[in-house]
Amino acid sequence: MRFLVDAQLPPALARWLSERGHEAAHVLDLGLLEASDRDIWAQAGESGATLITKDQDFIALLSSFPNGACVVWIRVGNTTRRQLLLWFETLLPSIEQALMSGERLVEVRPSINSL
Repeated sequence: MRFLVDAQLPPALARWLSERGHEAAHVLDLGLLEASDRDIWAQAGESGATLITKDQDFIALLSSFPNGACVVWIRVGNTTRRQLLLWFETLLPSIEQALMSGERLVEVRPSINSL
């Protein structure tokens, strides 16, 4: 799978996904750190990447342009990078399964005990 990690999430998440066999980049890697949401959305769609974001604005773009990128919407507050990656370790299989089954929006929230 191909992922594009948005600015509110650490570049380490893209590296972590790459280490697990996915194609992944952070917006910083692509020179999109200061880009508009529409430009990031366009990049994800053009490259066939699923956008991983905490930004609700991409949900509106998905509603307006349903044939664009898929979105993994991370619904977690501030956390350490380590905690985020540990959380992803448990969630990645269900995220992959949802995307492979054709889900366009995968909303993920941590359980009370996971963070």
